[in-house]
Amino acid sequence: MIEHIEETTSTNDCALDPRYRHGDIIWAERQTRGRGQRGHSWSSVEGRNLTFSLVVEPHFLPVGEQFLLSEAVALSLTDTFHAFGIDTRIKWTNDIYAGDRKLVGILIEHHYSAARLGRTIVGIGINVNQEEFDPTLPNPVSMIQLTGKATPREEVLDTFRAAFEKRYLQLESGDTAALQDDYRRKMYRLDEMHTFELPDGERIRAEIRGVRASGELILSHEDGSQHEYLFREINFVLKE
Repeated sequence: MIEHIEETTSTNDCALDPRYRHGDIIWAERQTRGRGQRGHSWSSVEGRNLTFSLVVEPHFLPVGEQFLLSEAVALSLTDTFHAFGIDTRIKWTNDIYAGDRKLVGILIEHHYSAARLGRTIVGIGINVNQEEFDPTLPNPVSMIQLTGKATPREEVLDTFRAAFEKRYLQLESGDTAALQDDYRRKMYRLDEMHTFELPDGERIRAEIRGVRASGELILSHEDGSQHEYLFREINFVLKE
């Protein structure tokens, strides 16, 4: 089911309603308190973009492997954009980039049932037909800016839904090695030397080597040592 509504605080809030079940999507034209990662807000021009939440019930997935679901979601989006002729990469943990510009933001909120996932809400914001952005935003881009033509939002949503069904089946069937291989190949700045920032402000030079099923980013430092970092333990420096 896809429910299209005019306004809500956040589609992730709406999706908590137990009447929504696995595979349901809540799409809103306006979010008065849209949320992004790291406590950021998410803003979108009404009628131009897609802001929606997907309900997932991955009861088979152990808590320690929850990042595999994030991989399935991110790959569903890169698959979607490939269908529209747009090459994208996954910026760990949950952004989709075209070149060095952000096309999609993802906010995943898990709810647990003992040692396994119970219910997961996947909030997604896709810049579809917006041509001008707030100048304070660092690096946004939209599909229309990349392709030069408007795309029906319903078509983007339907394409994503079909792509997610395939990736979710891959995850559910236990084909996680192929899923992780695909994710690694699509990682933003993979095997390139770049600058990263630690929470204390220290900057390091390192190359991305991959990511664990549990979510740790694997970096090979300039001195040859290898380290793993969880979310909030390392930040990309986009302008070096």
